[in-house]
Amino acid sequence: MKLCTVMVVAGLLGLAGCTESGGSDGPRVVVTTNILGNVVEEVLGDQAEVTTLMQPNADPHSFEISARQAALMDDADLVVSNGLGLEEGLQQHLDRAAKAGAPLLVAGDVIDAVPYASGDAEGTPDPHFWTDPATMLDVVDALETSAQAIEGIDTARLTARADAYRQELTQLDTEMTNAFTAIPAQRRALVTNHHVFGYLADRFDFRVIGAVIPGGTTLAAPSAADLRDLSTAIEQAGVPTIFADSSQPDRLVQVLASEADIDVEVAELFTESLTAPGEGAGTYLEMMRANTERIATGLGP
Repeated sequence: MKLCTVMVVAGLLGLAGCTESGGSDGPRVVVTTNILGNVVEEVLGDQAEVTTLMQPNADPHSFEISARQAALMDDADLVVSNGLGLEEGLQQHLDRAAKAGAPLLVAGDVIDAVPYASGDAEGTPDPHFWTDPATMLDVVDALETSAQAIEGIDTARLTARADAYRQELTQLDTEMTNAFTAIPAQRRALVTNHHVFGYLADRFDFRVIGAVIPGGTTLAAPSAADLRDLSTAIEQAGVPTIFADSSQPDRLVQVLASEADIDVEVAELFTESLTAPGEGAGTYLEMMRANTERIATGLGP
């Protein structure tokens, strides 16, 4: 499958054409984040030209797009976004596309959102729902329904691909359940660079001890008091490994590990973004399996 990407060429943002079939006259779908972009491609297959705006290894909280890319939303047969405040730099473009009449699917509107349990964003909806594959089933259901309304889509083929991907998500959920079962209850304690695993914790019975950046966005910054408090919590919980997002520098996490003054490892996870193919998290399923293995290894006995 050819991935739809937005590439930087000679310092200017342009669009790399990416479609399996349909050409310029076929249905066009624009997706904000690369995690959702991969899911949309898997479900729609070659029935639509899917353009994903977010680059591999980018930060969904801060990535930006060009005016040309933003204009693609206006003429799209469907625009798929994460919602719940994740794409902080794109909301104005999404609002404009809605006013232009583009059909929108906001994934955060079709799930049972989990609120942040702590930190600066405590009580507000957490947008990182993809860390629970069971929640992603709701997104696939909504995507299938939205795509059925697109002219030119073969609904029978669409349903077949959606059913196949739902089976993949169910298998992933089983694999994660089995892997995490081996982690003793007292060691199911997560510390990350920012709050990103609320859905995983809720689904698989983990405790979120805290985050280096005490909020739901990477754009905030921790205070010295925040780091001291988290260091104390890590020491009291006996956390063996803390996790840093692969798309973000891990300097603060390393500082925290040093501040804790305990024998703690730092491991990278793919949490906010897919990578380029061959870099460990080229698809949503690959990303989740890699994270599952690293969490099970880092927290296991």
